[in-house]
Amino acid sequence: MIFEFFGNKKKAVIAMAHIGALPGTPLYDADGGMEKLIEGVAKDVEALQAGGVDAIMFGNENDRPYVFDAPKSGVAAMTAVVSAIRPMLKVPFGVNYLWDPEASVSIAAASGASFVREIFTGLFASDMGVWEPNAAKALQLRRNLGRPDLKLLFNINAEFAHSLDQRPIALRAKSAVFSSLADAILVSGPLTGEPAESSALKAVCETIRDVPVFANTGVNIDNVTEVMSLASGCIIGTHFKHDGITWNAVDPARVKRFMDKVNGLR
Repeated sequence: MIFEFFGNKKKAVIAMAHIGALPGTPLYDADGGMEKLIEGVAKDVEALQAGGVDAIMFGNENDRPYVFDAPKSGVAAMTAVVSAIRPMLKVPFGVNYLWDPEASVSIAAASGASFVREIFTGLFASDMGVWEPNAAKALQLRRNLGRPDLKLLFNINAEFAHSLDQRPIALRAKSAVFSSLADAILVSGPLTGEPAESSALKAVCETIRDVPVFANTGVNIDNVTEVMSLASGCIIGTHFKHDGITWNAVDPARVKRFMDKVNGLR
């Protein structure tokens, strides 16, 4: 089961379009400015679409160190970048402002995105401190912004963090769907670019039947067969980059090889 905007695709590949560090963050390139950010993302989007991905998700992965409360400058800048790229998009798109659910929903609503990825539920000890998201506020904001169609993808085992909720991951996933109205469940590895444990993904996929389940990190050409046999699809960023390095530009050859294999599986 996947969302209607994927059409008749049996399994979906959502590719990451990583935006460079935004204004106000430590790694922001002030000399290149917003123009350089937009140019870089545009090249990646062109390569991803040419390779045949099913959807694109914009993320601010390079706004390190990460924060829980997005600054107004970051929300404005990311909205501007996504809005500038939107005319060239031929596939559905989503957004993820790390790690602020309300900021992500706001950017999605303003830019016309179809989906949002975030940590909406749980309690975590993380690199950024104690992590306590509020799903209710994000869903209320979605309603108040007039976007009930906006799909919320719940990442239930956050990267860079350890869950303080010791329930089995499949139970946490089931609970998020029931109590917090998750539109999809995402299963992640411990860090960006590292795969989820196969046993965790399998357990969640076997438990969750009412909404899609996606592998959220570490999917590559070597493990995609197993991932697609279990999940509704995957979100992929690092593997599509030159030399498999998260911060590099998208490598069109890697995208094509991966999508050729996926198309042979579905």
